[in-house]
Amino acid sequence: MSGPSHATYRCPGLLIAGRWRTGRGDGSHTVIDPATAEPIGELRLASGADLREALDATGPAFESWRQVPAHERCARLERGVARLRARADEIAALLTAEQGKTLAEARAECLMAADLIKWYAEEARRVHGRVLPARAAQSRMDVLKLPVGPVAAFSPWNFPLVLSARKLGGALAAGCSIILKAAEETPASVAAMVACLAEELPEGVLQLVYGVPAEVSKALIESPVIRKVSFTGSVPVGRHLAQMAAAQLKRITLELGGHAPVIVCEDADVERTVAMMVAHKFRNAGQACLAPTRFYVARPLYRDFLEAFKAAADDLRVGPGHDPRSQMGPLANARRLQAVQDLVARSAACGARVLTRSGGLPSGGYFAAPTLLADMPPDAPAMVEEPFGPIACAAPFDTLDEAIGLANRSDYGLAGYLFTDSARAILAVSQRLEVGSLAINSIGVSVPEAPFGGLKASGWGSESGIEGMEAFLEPRFTHYSVPQDHDRRQKT
Repeated sequence: MSGPSHATYRCPGLLIAGRWRTGRGDGSHTVIDPATAEPIGELRLASGADLREALDATGPAFESWRQVPAHERCARLERGVARLRARADEIAALLTAEQGKTLAEARAECLMAADLIKWYAEEARRVHGRVLPARAAQSRMDVLKLPVGPVAAFSPWNFPLVLSARKLGGALAAGCSIILKAAEETPASVAAMVACLAEELPEGVLQLVYGVPAEVSKALIESPVIRKVSFTGSVPVGRHLAQMAAAQLKRITLELGGHAPVIVCEDADVERTVAMMVAHKFRNAGQACLAPTRFYVARPLYRDFLEAFKAAADDLRVGPGHDPRSQMGPLANARRLQAVQDLVARSAACGARVLTRSGGLPSGGYFAAPTLLADMPPDAPAMVEEPFGPIACAAPFDTLDEAIGLANRSDYGLAGYLFTDSARAILAVSQRLEVGSLAINSIGVSVPEAPFGGLKASGWGSESGIEGMEAFLEPRFTHYSVPQDHDRRQKT
């Protein structure tokens, strides 16, 4: 399987009110192949009129979709999921061409997106309220879970399918309509996924737009039609959107950055730990908010860990994503490459020891070498700023309390990892580490049936799991009493 050639790649249109059409905005976005740094398509952006049409369609579509029984919503979404799985190879090739990740990673992402939507579809049949004991005779009290309303969702370029699917699956399964503003850098793969679902949905229930981010977010969030906002992206943008939503008193879910700590205790299996962490760290060239980044290693293991980690990182084959031999693709864009190089240089100036191979990278694209920064001071730039690239940081620790304290210094609190066989260490870290998800002797911090969200600067609210479904529902309390003269009327 190989990626689409530049001649066959096509940028999609917008999906508005059930019709695919070219954006009518004045501007466009050039889509770049990260493996070559060459343009492969020109994406036309939405105009203000396009966005108004999408908003005009989403309100009536919500009123219609919310009345579709849950088992029917489930069936329709599952048919869309089946279509998505059947097209996985095609969609993976599009994703590799526009984002850079390897074909194996792209296909895995497509299938994970399908799993997420399927889980939400199944959960639609399990949304229920509760009956409360009545406070008076001839009365009833209950609580229903109802869809919150039209949703505006914003997803990024690093995992465009999965991070869009988390929002699409929850909103549609709950009975909400949704306008998705996906990343302009990766338009074709998301549009292909949306098309698989839209075939099963009434017009206007699912819409897709691309545009100038500030203009789209302002138009959608400030519209009285939108009742819920969901955003995945950077902390500064998340703060800005939260302020906009707060001004309108709208519910918002934020999944923001991460700087995941890894605590490697003295009893850990170094070989097994390194094998798992190198594969997980450099997946998608490290462009993942849950990527393990700050490695705190028990001092007796520290030297062996550094040697094993560097050797495994050096063995990774870096190359174009469409080459099946590649184990790590390029960074997604020139901005990320420059940012990674700058972060390494600034951290080295603060005392970090740079362990990376020299040479051996393809030319022409946005390729960076897997890099280990050893002996990191706690305040070195790469220990504070989210690298969002193929950079791992390492420092030794002497006590578990010290390791937990160092791990919790970060403003981020999304994911964390622990390697140990000690029940005492597991209990201490699971209770005290300030993260939303914790993997112990594994890498599984994100699965469809469990909540995924962060603490501190890493976000607000959760996606996936029943918590993710609840984000698109609101409780409705009903207290019903039979009129007091009802019995007299019945007797007469």
